Amino acid sequence: MPKGPRKLVITFGNQTLTHYGGVYLLHRFLTRIGLKNAIATEIRLIQRNNRYTVGELLLAILYPIILGLERIETTQLLQHNGVFRYLSGLPTYPDPSTSRRFLLRVAPQALTRLRKLHDRLLAKMIAKPGLPSRVIFDLDSTVLVVYGKQQGAEVGYNPTKRGRRSYHPLLCFEGRTKDFWHGELRPGNVHTASGTLDLLKACFAKIPSEIKSVIIRADKGFYDRTIVEWLEECKARFVIVARLTRPIKRKLAHLKYVSVSTGVQTAEFYYQPLHWFHPYRFVVIRRPQPEESEPQLTLFKLGRYHYQILVTNLDLKPVNLWRFYNGRAGIERIIRELKGDYPLGKIPTRHFFANDAYFHLLLLAYNLVNWFKRLCLPREFQAATLDTLRNRILLMPALLLRTGNRPRLAMPAGGPRENAWKHALHKIEKLRL
Repeated sequence: MPKGPRKLVITFGNQTLTHYGGVYLLHRFLTRIGLKNAIATEIRLIQRNNRYTVGELLLAILYPIILGLERIETTQLLQHNGVFRYLSGLPTYPDPSTSRRFLLRVAPQALTRLRKLHDRLLAKMIAKPGLPSRVIFDLDSTVLVVYGKQQGAEVGYNPTKRGRRSYHPLLCFEGRTKDFWHGELRPGNVHTASGTLDLLKACFAKIPSEIKSVIIRADKGFYDRTIVEWLEECKARFVIVARLTRPIKRKLAHLKYVSVSTGVQTAEFYYQPLHWFHPYRFVVIRRPQPEESEPQLTLFKLGRYHYQILVTNLDLKPVNLWRFYNGRAGIERIIRELKGDYPLGKIPTRHFFANDAYFHLLLLAYNLVNWFKRLCLPREFQAATLDTLRNRILLMPALLLRTGNRPRLAMPAGGPRENAWKHALHKIEKLRL
């Protein structure tokens, strides 16, 4: 067997190496879409010193979220990485305590302006030609377990860590582009539907006039009379999982079911729940009990069958309505990615307002990555997770050289990775918003 090197001299202190070569692509992309300039001109804070600008501090939080440094403490690695600072346009890098104090300051002073800037960037992406004339809003909530004494964390519904305090954020994503549209960080003891009307109003306010149709998809936590009535007032379409009340359960055994595929039967009926203003169409999906289903879909067992009930004002056939609703599973994957690849579950401070600022910065980072994939990367990367994106493109070792007094970034030959890099650089240079 061949032997490895035995007399190898090891030295430290090289200032021209980095593991984060892909940050240059992010730097160029953020510059082209106008984020860096907008942060510098529109978001200002009253600060005691001017060592770091607001833009530098925001980018010092956004870059680690995208590159996989899950906790603020681990960003110390970037303080001594001169190539990273050069490629990202950050002359110096703040220490973790500075970043935490900044989060606490930005929430009351500039979080509203930061969210408005996020909305303007979203509007730019919506205005891109070729997008459909309708939007599909997928609503969901999730549980963020905390392990300390964070403000606003309360004991509530927690399927994984019962009795432990948590946050309960409410989120809305566009079903086709997977863009984040609006969200709120809430205490852990609030009901799923709490604040949904305010969230929907904020989402509808962002819809451009060219969009002619809006469809809402939501699970049983959003089965609420006031939500349904408001959607009808706005002339929006919806499909929502119904809660199985006793009157609905009594109807299931007496319906006429039609077999639409192997093991799947459908039926429908009209029913006016208590205190609702008029009858609505309810669609029933029935499947044999041995079939394993997702927790969101298995809502009730009666005899030998699983049942799923959908209330809707769409005129789709029952089986097509069921398949359309199942497209909402995309939001479940997004939330898993936010908790796994993004540090959504890593609450950075014990102050609620600072955690709220971090929550919205993380969702801005998610949208930036989503836009970067859609606008700049080859087709095979369009649906890639952030973890795949890091391994294939962003976490590229690089060597910064100077030849003829001109900087040059040397990277390893990567085959598909090299092609993706060249494709992204070309797209970024041609990008116009």
